[in-house]
Amino acid sequence: MTRYIIIGAGAVGASLAAEFETHDIPYVLVGRGAQISHIATHGLSYRRPGGQRVLRLNTADTATPAALQPEDILILAVKAQDVESATEFWAWRDVEGAGFASELPLVTLQNGLAAEDIALRRFDRVYAASIRIPARYTVTGEVVVGGEPKVGIVALGRYPEGLDDTALSIVADLEKAGYLAEARPDIRRWKAAKLEHNVTNAVELFAGSPEILSEAAAGLAQEARAVLVAAGYDPAAPSEWKIDVASWRVAPESGIKPGQQSTWQSFTRRTSSEVDYLNGEIVRLGRIHGIATPLNTAFQQAAARLALEGRAPGTRDIGEVYPIIVDRAAF
Repeated sequence: MTRYIIIGAGAVGASLAAEFETHDIPYVLVGRGAQISHIATHGLSYRRPGGQRVLRLNTADTATPAALQPEDILILAVKAQDVESATEFWAWRDVEGAGFASELPLVTLQNGLAAEDIALRRFDRVYAASIRIPARYTVTGEVVVGGEPKVGIVALGRYPEGLDDTALSIVADLEKAGYLAEARPDIRRWKAAKLEHNVTNAVELFAGSPEILSEAAAGLAQEARAVLVAAGYDPAAPSEWKIDVASWRVAPESGIKPGQQSTWQSFTRRTSSEVDYLNGEIVRLGRIHGIATPLNTAFQQAAARLALEGRAPGTRDIGEVYPIIVDRAAF
């Protein structure tokens, strides 16, 4: 029987474990530090639009991870900046009665485009996922997910392309667990489309009028798309979904507020962020393909400065980041 080893107990990993627990899908949630210790001792405080409950989950600390079985599937739910160390740690763990864990299927849930290529250095079968889930983790032991009627939306496929029985089985389990999920043979296109959106996360770190913030976000996305196309990507369009996503939404009273996506949460918790793998990925591709990326460069550098100074989101005005935005908005 398939068992999922969910690596990372943040918003995405813990909510996935909560849904697997609720829907009787075998799993182990593996984490480290105060978060996994709290969940193991007190349970996970899990809030959904229908209410809040405390769930007892199957957990393990990274210091003493569960013994791996040949039927296990690893789900990597850490942030992009932690993929290198996580895959190094897990790839060479023994599987009972078999070889290394590097021979097990590995699912990558990271934003950006880097995680899969990092994973392929050690894992033979990598399954990439583009996941949209309005989730928040800013308080130890608590996760809030605001999607309704389903938890979130997932596109998943074999990386770099194609589908197989394992991919279809994972998608079926995600559907059982309450996600809108679709198997896609062209998963790189869906990852690129998600990155086009995720570069706008950096805007949430800065203060400014709604009009200026919106203009900055639109500029970042436009710049990202131009770079992705130049790099040979063809970002998927929302109209390409075969599953019905039209009725999915973020519930108004769910506790999820606009402007608090994953980058904002990382800065709020004073942990490392994915900016170098979001805006920084666009900057990297722009340098390779000769496309100027002034906006993404400016926000990458500004986010780095904010982190170095230990400042919280909203304590620096967006006009300091890229004054031309403010200048244009004045006309």
